[in-house]
Amino acid sequence: QVQVVESGGGLVQAGGSLRLSCAASGRTTGSYTMGWFRQGPGKEREFVAAIWWSGGSTAYADSVKGRFTISGDNAKNTVLLQMNSLKPEDTAVYYCAASRVYLSSNPFTYDYWGQGTQVTVSS
Repeated sequence: QVQVVESGGGLVQAGGSLRLSCAASGRTTGSYTMGWFRQGPGKEREFVAAIWWSGGSTAYADSVKGRFTISGDNAKNTVLLQMNSLKPEDTAVYYCAASRVYLSSNPFTYDYWGQGTQVTVSS
């Protein structure tokens, strides 16, 4: 079992920045992908970014490339999502999740999910 807890959401103006944090605990040894997803009002959950826990490889959705950066701190079992140049369309609940599948963007391959943290970008 892996537990994940997100933090760092909030309200920001367009063009601003936020940093989300995901703390992982439990059976975090071995190879995991840690991913960020988001779900906006009336929308399906969508992939944002992922990092392969063992090697640091990353993947991003096209909509956030060049603006968001995912990174990991193995010593602290923490994954960060730095979000810059935020847009109103980035408004969503952001979820952290863990998967055994390498850099998966498919939410159905993720077994463990956090409760989510709200990000609101005002225009």
